[in-house]
Amino acid sequence: MSRSRINGNFIDKTFSIVANILLRIIPTTSGEKEAFTYYRDAQSEGNYAEALQNYYEAMRLEIDPYDRSYILYNIGLIHTSNGEHTKALEYYFRALERNPFLPQAFNNMAVICHYAIRQGDSEIAEAWFDQAAEYWKQAIALTPGNYIEAHNWLKITRRFE
Repeated sequence: MSRSRINGNFIDKTFSIVANILLRIIPTTSGEKEAFTYYRDAQSEGNYAEALQNYYEAMRLEIDPYDRSYILYNIGLIHTSNGEHTKALEYYFRALERNPFLPQAFNNMAVICHYAIRQGDSEIAEAWFDQAAEYWKQAIALTPGNYIEAHNWLKITRRFE
């Protein structure tokens, strides 16, 4: 077994142990505990189809908008990984409606726009570049010092003000 696989298993096990302890000691309602259980299971399984079902169930049970934003963000991640970029963008937008301080959602949306440029029509490429730039600017504004490559791309393409 490779070292990264061993480290990954260790991290997964550690996450599960810490999550179980937190679930027992933090005062929450039974509905919140059930939602968290689905969320935790989705995080640790590695099976995208099953993870999506767990996230959807967590969304059904979770009422806190902030927590829902992270569930929606993670659903977007799965759709991104599956190459379903339109669906991913939809979930990132929904996450940002509930929590406008998710720079990682802005970053992922920019990456999808940037990727679309290479896949699509060269006539609309400039519009996709502009959209990617706007998303990266928002991500950088929320977390200055992060997204260095995006920051450099903005400077090189003269899109950074």
